[in-house]
Amino acid sequence: MRNRLLFIEEPSLVFGYNQRTIDPRDGLLLFGPFGRGTINTAPIGIIGTKIGNQRMLTWLKTIQQPVIPKKPDVARPFYPGLEAAFDFSIKEDAIIQLEVDQSDLNTFLHYTDSHIRVHKLANLYAERLIRYSEEEDFPVSLWFVIIPDDVYTYGRPRSHIPASKDNIRVGLKKGISRIMPMLFDEDQKLQEAYKYEVNFHNQLKAKLLEKKIITQIIKESTIAYAETYTSQMQIEYAQKFDTAKAWSISTALYYKCGGLPWKLGAVRDGVCYLGLVYKRIETDYDQRNACCAAQMFLDSGDGQVFRAVKGPYYNSDRDEYHLTHEGATDLIRRALRAFQSKGMPYPKEMFIHAKTYFGDVEWKAFEAATEGKIKLTGVRIRDERVFKLYRDYAYPVPRGSAFLVDDSSAFLWTRGFVPRLQSNMGLETPNPLSIQISKGNADIQTVCRDVLMLTKLNYNACIYGDGLPVTLRFANAVGEILTAGPWKDEVETLPFKHYI
Repeated sequence: MRNRLLFIEEPSLVFGYNQRTIDPRDGLLLFGPFGRGTINTAPIGIIGTKIGNQRMLTWLKTIQQPVIPKKPDVARPFYPGLEAAFDFSIKEDAIIQLEVDQSDLNTFLHYTDSHIRVHKLANLYAERLIRYSEEEDFPVSLWFVIIPDDVYTYGRPRSHIPASKDNIRVGLKKGISRIMPMLFDEDQKLQEAYKYEVNFHNQLKAKLLEKKIITQIIKESTIAYAETYTSQMQIEYAQKFDTAKAWSISTALYYKCGGLPWKLGAVRDGVCYLGLVYKRIETDYDQRNACCAAQMFLDSGDGQVFRAVKGPYYNSDRDEYHLTHEGATDLIRRALRAFQSKGMPYPKEMFIHAKTYFGDVEWKAFEAATEGKIKLTGVRIRDERVFKLYRDYAYPVPRGSAFLVDDSSAFLWTRGFVPRLQSNMGLETPNPLSIQISKGNADIQTVCRDVLMLTKLNYNACIYGDGLPVTLRFANAVGEILTAGPWKDEVETLPFKHYI
């Protein structure tokens, strides 16, 4: 099997009436979602400025009707409308609206200290949502959080606001902000901001996690580019993605309200997938401490976060992460308990995906926790940038191309040319994923098929396929959210729709 090039057929998805297609938009258009009939409507809410809320209401009305591109495009097919595609409708007169104060938002955007700025901005939304969940009787399944583009621009890591006479200099000096006890209440309140990551998206999600508030964060320019952009060229470019935005936001809406858009079509019986992703905890005093987020996925794709453990997992000398025996044991046991809670038998096989190699200590712990009842396989998956492969010396290879190096390693192109779309996924010549079976035994072709299949479970978008398998894509998102604020040793098991 050495140095063998092959093509893996595109995995199919299952939709309404158990019908199958390879493109989720085809399946939804022709057959509706897999969860057809299980959910037809749900209470939703909107939070934003007065203008932002109105823009979101206007946009929600547009997706009740077909969205047709000006020019036919195979890669961006027309959108038939929310009810036609998902058998789901929004009761416009029942949408809950919460308004954030525009003047407060403008004031916080002028804070020069990025920690204080982002903390204030996130609290502006989080406190209103938490207050609603605690005081109101009418539950909301999903909140659309509408943010001005400036909140997105200046709410990211390493963002700096432009110089202005209106800027406000409030904050604590570097070096004392996180470690020194504060004497005055005002300084203690400021110190709280430095416990959070400078990232509006992650910080807001982290602050809402305990209350189980599900959100979809949307920039105003995404839904109202004609009103927010001044350049006609920008407007015409954004217009090309009208149907893509309608498909993706509608899919996220349906999924986060409790529906299942599609399932995988070829999952082998008794097989499950566990994704492990590590993230350094930058705000922790011990720089060895890292979070390991773990999720398990079945054919439904509704991944559960089984455990996010913190410990001295990072080795700076080797730039590697490895679980302790206790952490590894706890992860697997939680995953297996989830099977029992759903009345399911233990899986026959478990594939554990990670971006790092598995150490002997953690792997022995995995094996001990399963008591020899489950066949375990450890798979290391990483983006590879060592080489590229071309067709006819000029064109990208098709998505699904695999170069088998030997019995335990391969390169897999999850991006590339897609005949169905008559287009290449991405603007550049795609790089492959490096797939390596580092622990256990399995057929490398089967592992590659599984990885390609797991790129089709991104319910936060409605696309043909993703570049990374969902085991790593969303385990990484979970780690980002859990480390965006003060660490909590116990985190309730939640579906990943709370994190994306």
